[in-house]
Amino acid sequence: MGLNELQIFNVLGRQKQRFDPLVDGKVGMYVCGPTVQELSHLGHAKTYVAFDTIARWLRHCGYDLLYIQNITDVGHLLATDEDRILKKAAEMQWRPMQLVEHYTREYFADMDQLGIQRPDISPRASAHIPEQISMTQELIAAGHAYVANGNVYFDVRSAPAYGKLSNRKWEAEETGSREAIRSEKRHAEDFALWKRADEEHILRWDSPWGEGFPGWHIECSAMARKYLGPTFDIHGGGIDNIYPHNENEIAQSEAANQAPFARYWLLVGSLTVDGVKMSKSLGNFTTIRESLEQHRPEVLRLFTLSAHYRSPVDYSEAALAGAAGGWERLISAWRRAQHRSTNADASADGDSFQSRIQHARSQFSDAMNDDFNTPQAIAALQQFTREVNTLLQEGTALGSAILGEIVATYDQLAGEVLGLLPGAESSANAARETGLIELLLELRAQARSEKQFARSDYIREQLSRLGIALEDGAAGTTWRIP
Repeated sequence: MGLNELQIFNVLGRQKQRFDPLVDGKVGMYVCGPTVQELSHLGHAKTYVAFDTIARWLRHCGYDLLYIQNITDVGHLLATDEDRILKKAAEMQWRPMQLVEHYTREYFADMDQLGIQRPDISPRASAHIPEQISMTQELIAAGHAYVANGNVYFDVRSAPAYGKLSNRKWEAEETGSREAIRSEKRHAEDFALWKRADEEHILRWDSPWGEGFPGWHIECSAMARKYLGPTFDIHGGGIDNIYPHNENEIAQSEAANQAPFARYWLLVGSLTVDGVKMSKSLGNFTTIRESLEQHRPEVLRLFTLSAHYRSPVDYSEAALAGAAGGWERLISAWRRAQHRSTNADASADGDSFQSRIQHARSQFSDAMNDDFNTPQAIAALQQFTREVNTLLQEGTALGSAILGEIVATYDQLAGEVLGLLPGAESSANAARETGLIELLLELRAQARSEKQFARSDYIREQLSRLGIALEDGAAGTTWRIP
């Protein structure tokens, strides 16, 4: 897989560009992580499955990737100026850090269930207060920030390029950012770098401006610089955070560092319900945990990846049912090829299928190199699956080498890159299941050839009770299992 073939749609500039990292063969990527106050919902799954797949593809292509995803455990304010962590902790009558520890563990448990590989570093905002204070001091010294009544605000008018990511300008804003407009601000659009802690505010640290806590946006700038440097390759997140969060990150980072911030911006489209963004505030959400009670994690992954990461996708049980059917077809072909490969004759033919394998791999790579186009990559796998099923049904004697390549293609593309194959233990169980099913199909075929139709029907009925559907056709019998 050659490097420098990847094209990325850069939200900064709104155009597709060839990906050229700062350092050949290495990639630094920062993705805005969760605010850990509640269980994650399927909207979070869409975002983090997308970036997991992007990370997998970069590594598959041979890049040495350093993937940073933060944990926000302080400073993310509601429109009412309340800290989200403190508000939820008060509701549950927990200590704030007790809440944070609980939901951080729950977040990673959900991600693990979805097959999302953990980031290389998951820094917490509360563990990087010195870095945030230091960057705030730099901004004050450079004239980009000012102190007012124990609060520190970034002066948006000191950043002429402010708004270049979202194409929104401070001149057009009447109400400014999410922080409540305070009388001590110079301008309504200025945003907080440091907040004064009122007496009842539990999360508080010493600072040159008195006891307080960081604003939401400064954490990502400080932690990205600490682990990736002032300028790095990729910044990712959800499209809903483009303004004000991402915009404010850029302004304060470039003002403090006197250097470009992230070179490529990748933002994920929202998960919607009846066209409305899934959100806890709207109450139209389904937690990842609830959905996993009804659907396999691989099916949830396939559902989210069936839409381009930049596009919204509408959630419905019908859409998940469609994803389940697609996954079953793919997994059945993979299992059958696995089973056939264990008993194949090394000298048997089948080399004529080699060109189809290479074509499928090429189509998949072209799709992923085109701004991580997972719908097209999945379409390539689906076409490959149809061809594999036809090959296996024709009864052609296939060599172990060609079957091994078919299995390896699934392992690498569907498994390693898209995360759609079950784990090693599940694979071993699946291989045993496949062997038993194939044996029963052989017995059923024998019964049919001997006109023992009652026995044939009995085998079919018993398999159906186990959730295994058979389809008889001119080329033979195919089967699907959940």
